[in-house]
Order: sequence, then structure tokens, then C-alpha cells
Amino acid sequence: MKLAIMGAMPEEIAPILEKIGTYKTTEYAGNKYYEATYNGIDLVIAYSKIGKVFSTLTAATMIEHFGAQKLLFSGVAGAISSELKVGDLIVATKLSQHDLDITAFGHPFGYVPEGAVFVESDKTLIELSKQVASEMGLHVKEGIIATGDQFVANEERKNWIGSTFGADALEMEGGSVAVVCNALHVPFFILRAISDAADMDASFSFDAFLESSAKTSAEFVMKMVDKIGE
Repeated sequence: MKLAIMGAMPEEIAPILEKIGTYKTTEYAGNKYYEATYNGIDLVIAYSKIGKVFSTLTAATMIEHFGAQKLLFSGVAGAISSELKVGDLIVATKLSQHDLDITAFGHPFGYVPEGAVFVESDKTLIELSKQVASEMGLHVKEGIIATGDQFVANEERKNWIGSTFGADALEMEGGSVAVVCNALHVPFFILRAISDAADMDASFSFDAFLESSAKTSAEFVMKMVDKIGE
């Protein structure tokens, strides 16, 4: 079994690299990939850089070049749902692209011909996450995550994304990673810790809570790895 663990920013994978301790670094396609064996599972770990293009490239590379058979994404997100507060965890049941717009041709937001508005996450991995949450004594929300190449710090835009896609949280990579994994038949799991409320001032909220929220998400993902290795 070879498992990919992915984030978007260095802060999102730093706790994971610290946990595994020893790893091999490979530079490929303008990025660094960290390979290690942990609890009998071969891992490839990387942060993609922010946005849908880089996350698409990284996810595809982890699968096609490094041979990853499952992909776990650990990172942070902005809350849309009023039920989500800073530090809370959300597991994506399905993901969409909120900035994909060819409505001029009669299609719904987030849709392109031969595609779909939503891509569903792997149900087996979601069920596994419920076990992890129970053992950690955590309440983890399941919901829809919307992805776009925008850091949303505007309440009107946040509310539009929420109403249009039924989204509970938003970020900048999950939807594109989902498209890659779905196309290549690789089970995937997207976990996000809430770092901001999406309508708060970005310089205040995001900088203050990024590191702690990323650690929360990373700890959960590593518990997932432990479960997969059992």
C-alpha cells in the first residue's frame, strides 16, 4: 500500500513530517516530495502550493509518478456553516468548484460538459474517519466543501457559495484534487480544520489560527494512517 498525504502549504504538512521523523526528499516537476515508511505503509507527502492548478499537478504526480493508491488531504478551510468554529474539523462528503462558471451556456455553476458539479469522497475512508473521531473524542462535521482560486474574505460571496452549492466550508484545493482522484480511480479523503470564518478580516483570523488548525488536521490524518495500517 502506498498512501499520499497532501496539503497546500508548508504549515499543513510540517506536523506530519515531524511525526514520521525520517524521510527521503525527491525533487520532481517543480516540487518536493517526501517519502517514508510509517507503520508498514509507504507514504509520499507533499504540499502543492496554493490553488487549483498546483494542487491538480501535485495530486496527479503523487498518483502517476509515485504510485499512490489512496490520497489523504490535510489542511485548513474557511467556515460557511454557522455550526463551524475556528479549530473545528470537517470531512468533505463531496466537493465542488465555486469559481467555475459557464452559466452563459445554460449550465449550472461548477459544471462543465462531461463533468459534474460535485465529486464524492470515498465512503470507506469517511467511515474510517468516524472511528478515528470516536477514539479521539472529537465531533467531526461531514459536509460539502467548495473550492476556488480565491481567498474569500467577503460575507456576501461566502453566503452566495453557501446557498449555491449547499457548502459548509470553502478552500482552494480540495475540489481539484477530487477531480484528479476520481478520474484516476484513487480513493480520496479531504479533511479540513477551520482557520477562519471566511467573512472575517484575513490578516487577523488566518494568520492567528493557521498553525494550530493545521496541527489539528494533521494529527487526525495521522490517526487515519494508523487505522489504514491495522
